[in-house]
Amino acid sequence: MFADNTLTPKEAVRLCALGTLATRSMRYGELAGAVRHFTSRIMGPSLELMGTSIELLRYEGLVEAVDGAGMEDDARLEITAAGRRELHALLTARLRLGSDLSKLVVALKIRFLDLLEPSERRAQVDRLIEAVETELARLIDLRGSAVGEDGIDSALVAWLDHDISQLEERQAWLESFLARL
Repeated sequence: MFADNTLTPKEAVRLCALGTLATRSMRYGELAGAVRHFTSRIMGPSLELMGTSIELLRYEGLVEAVDGAGMEDDARLEITAAGRRELHALLTARLRLGSDLSKLVVALKIRFLDLLEPSERRAQVDRLIEAVETELARLIDLRGSAVGEDGIDSALVAWLDHDISQLEERQAWLESFLARL
């Protein structure tokens, strides 16, 4: 994790792999394809994200081959108890907004939210709302100071208004989602 206890790209891929296996067992190649598909659709192709080996998860005891050896024979993989603990830690990690990686992490948290207990689901959505509120306050503050020597910087204000509007929509969606949990 980064110093602020948010996920690194490697941990985001780990979250995707473990969460995918937590929903059902699958063959090594199928899991690799599912992880690659999901992460590349959210962030685009990224060498930083593709560097994490599923075989390493097996070596660390987070997943296990149930009918084969691993990558060499496309074994069916299942998440282990240690893998579920790691998945839980990754799902409940802090969130850093404002990057493609955070967009991936938010999508993964929403995708695998049902793997948490109901109270933990609500807590995670509360954290997402809190992160949006923090980002919103930061941008509103920046908008208030977006003044150049000639007055208001209209291009920057327009851009900030756009971002603020998106965050307000996200906040409303998350609050509505939380109410349905």
